[in-house]
Amino acid sequence: MVGNIEVMTSSLFQNGSISNHNSLEEKLDEFRRVLGKSDDDLLKIVGVGAGAWGSVFAALLQDTYGKFRDKVQIRIWRRAGRAVDRETAKLLFEVINSREDVLRRLIRRCAYLKYVEARLGDRVLYADEILKDGFCLNMIDTPLSPMKVVTNLQEAVWDADIVVNGVPSTETREVFEEISNYWKERISPPIIVSLSKGIEAALDPVPHIITPTQMINRATGVPLENILYLGGPNIASEIYNKEYANARICGAEKWRVPLAKFLRQPHFIVWDNSDLVTHEVMGGLKNVYAIGAGMVAALTNESATSKSVYFAHCTSEMIFITHLLTKEPEKLAGPLLADTYVTLLKGRNAWYGQMIAKGELSLDMGDSISGKGMIQGVSAVGAFFELLSQSSLSVLHPNEKKPVAPVELCPILKTLYKILIKREQGPRAILQALRDENLNDPRERIEIAQSHAFYKPSLLGQP
Repeated sequence: MVGNIEVMTSSLFQNGSISNHNSLEEKLDEFRRVLGKSDDDLLKIVGVGAGAWGSVFAALLQDTYGKFRDKVQIRIWRRAGRAVDRETAKLLFEVINSREDVLRRLIRRCAYLKYVEARLGDRVLYADEILKDGFCLNMIDTPLSPMKVVTNLQEAVWDADIVVNGVPSTETREVFEEISNYWKERISPPIIVSLSKGIEAALDPVPHIITPTQMINRATGVPLENILYLGGPNIASEIYNKEYANARICGAEKWRVPLAKFLRQPHFIVWDNSDLVTHEVMGGLKNVYAIGAGMVAALTNESATSKSVYFAHCTSEMIFITHLLTKEPEKLAGPLLADTYVTLLKGRNAWYGQMIAKGELSLDMGDSISGKGMIQGVSAVGAFFELLSQSSLSVLHPNEKKPVAPVELCPILKTLYKILIKREQGPRAILQALRDENLNDPRERIEIAQSHAFYKPSLLGQP
């Protein structure tokens, strides 16, 4: 009887695996049909940029669909030549030896010895080299699946069907201007999914923002309906470790609906949403305020009360800013609020704020930190402040009844600018801003925003 039960259990397990395999293949086939791919034509997906989220996103696709080699090709591009320092090589060796599955995999691939030699200082490893083995330089302690890595950008993108933008917003324009040179002969444009969070501020002919999807559109000429944004809430390492997470893909219905279905997994639920602007702007804003959240956490010894006060004020500023940009923005609720919450709680920008407040990092070290990558909130602080300080965008101050620049209604943003960009004040100024007796109730700022009195369509380059 026991033997029969074992056979039945084994059969059920095998049938379940086959069923899951078949359902994934059916989902892939359905997406290929949407794209108009013929049976002998590979669906080519490439990730551009190999930061933590970009690498995890590519690895998730590889884990899910990589087994169907005759139907899909998944690759990732990163620049060549980035050396791994000795301390990181030591940490990498420790991670490898703490994970039996990773150790065995490297030994089978005859790739283990180079990590021993790097640990001893006998050779230099490179970021693109270790990425092939599943190690992202910005996330060494979370091994990924091995990936197909390309260091030649033209080779990576010239015939790609889907391009995933994983480079920081500060590099998006430059990278896609180069990519545009390789797409001049294309008959049909690719689909681009941007993971990038941040904005640029432009002052001519009128003050306005430029989001990463707009940068891509202007650099390449790819229609905006083919450019989408995917946002959290998510922490890259936790998603790869199959912590339950969800995300939203935003943009034109033509592509967001089939992409949401294609990207959805049991532990990573992807919904679709039409409000590209709000989600993309919030993606940049959350990084701004996450730096302040980290400072507050460090300076108050993780005081729940202080962090909640900060959360109330920073979210009211975020709501105010998005209402300047969009007449009917998506409400800061549900996944959009959760994305803000998790970034303030644990993202790399919050970590950066903590390290600055503790004195363990210096502003002189810049905003590209070894082992973490680009701290995108720093440049976003400068961009949002520069934009919202323009007198041509003046709004009526509710108490003083006189025209002021919008930034005057955003005291936390002003303080972060003085700390991070002007360096006029130290991190403790963020607490002084919260404890200002003249600080208005956050509800008042939200009510002002929701009155639509301050909506400025010109901020998005609209008439």
